[in-house]
Amino acid sequence: MNKITIYTTPTCVFCPAIKKLLDKAEVAYTEIDVSQDADALEEMKKVSGQMGVPVTVIDDTVVVGYDKKKLQRAL
Repeated sequence: MNKITIYTTPTCVFCPAIKKLLDKAEVAYTEIDVSQDADALEEMKKVSGQMGVPVTVIDDTVVVGYDKKKLQRAL
């Protein structure tokens, strides 16, 4: 079973699409709102090198943005 974390914000337009894709695949994930958690924002920047969301971490694979093919391969 994959360990999946999604770093999001409430205003992100692609975050719901990733959650929908994961829900459809029936996989569990943890969602972290980086607009409310400064430590999580720093963690996200460290693992992705990015400030923007969404950032999805599936085991050791980091997917920045909504890259459906990369997300599906990582699952």
